[in-house]
Amino acid sequence: MAESMNELKNHFLNQINIFINMITRLKNILQLISLPLLFNACQSPAPETALATSTKQQAVTNNNQSLLLEPLTDSAVVQALIEIPAGTIDKWELNKSTGQLEWELVDNQPRKINYIGYPGNYGMIPKTLLPKEAGGDGDPLDILVLGPPVQRGTLLRCKIIGVLRLLDHNEQDDKLIAIAAGAPFSAVSTLKELVANHFGIPQIIELWFENYKGPGKIKSAGFGNRNEALKLLEKAQIAYRLNQQATKH
Repeated sequence: MAESMNELKNHFLNQINIFINMITRLKNILQLISLPLLFNACQSPAPETALATSTKQQAVTNNNQSLLLEPLTDSAVVQALIEIPAGTIDKWELNKSTGQLEWELVDNQPRKINYIGYPGNYGMIPKTLLPKEAGGDGDPLDILVLGPPVQRGTLLRCKIIGVLRLLDHNEQDDKLIAIAAGAPFSAVSTLKELVANHFGIPQIIELWFENYKGPGKIKSAGFGNRNEALKLLEKAQIAYRLNQQATKH
């Protein structure tokens, strides 16, 4: 009787050990599986659709009239709405009707420029207009802000130092040139200083805009200084206000 009880006890203990070993092996297998999955989940998020990206990266407001342009100061400081971060090629722009940033479509496909990425943070100055009747393209005044890349939709405080005068299909398409607050060369206040201290940057900018749409499609008339840039900005602000008044009436 005692021997039978011992055999039963030993058999029961053996079964417990087998069960513990199985649990341990299962735990090790789960760890081997779950760790790579966890690593992949952290490193490779699921790709988003263009629609989801568009929804997440809308402009700061749904009404571009409420985007405040800072008053001009002696240092020519303004706010720019960034549509295309530096170094990227996805062509986004502000929809003047909705006030939202949208990925421009060509043949129902999101547009990407067939060139190297933008040489600065590219965007527009709120409450400005280059009217078609004055030779412009009917859009807000464009601006290229030199400095580290920022997120699309950012209202970026920057200092105007000049203007690049361009013709795109015989329409005025000038680009204000500015430097972001806090940029490595934020002490620069004029194009002359930029050339003297960071030789080659203006040439790179001009070469880029002359060629990013293909050879011969955009013509450059060279750079204007800060005073010329500020005069252009003032005219664009006046044109915007006149257009708003005409629209109301």
